[in-house]
Amino acid sequence: MSEQLMTIRQMCDAYDVTPRTLRFYEARELIFPERRGQHRLYDRRDRARLTLILRGKRFGFSLEQIRQLLELYEPGQHNQTQIAATIKVARERLTDMERQYAELRDAIADLKTTIDDSEARLARATGNTQQTG
Repeated sequence: MSEQLMTIRQMCDAYDVTPRTLRFYEARELIFPERRGQHRLYDRRDRARLTLILRGKRFGFSLEQIRQLLELYEPGQHNQTQIAATIKVARERLTDMERQYAELRDAIADLKTTIDDSEARLARATGNTQQTG
């Protein structure tokens, strides 16, 4: 199967994406399926690129970042440039994600405190109303 061409339907099923997604990545020149009439056929390279695109999207990389990393592919050089650039971008993204995680963790704690305080105030108000009524 490694050299087998896949149809758009097979790609959609294998990678859990829509045809629209594949056409979008093609229009953005991230993948380059072979065209036979109205049919798109995806080879091993397209599948590898799609795997990297989906992984990059999952990690929050922009499509432009993904494109730049894909363009650095140099099999003769053992992809050293691509790997180094990927590490750099990944470290930057990890730093951003860790900052966002800390902010979210703090916001969750604040929200829980606000809810607890509000519930206590409501209970006191309800208790006071019942005692006077």
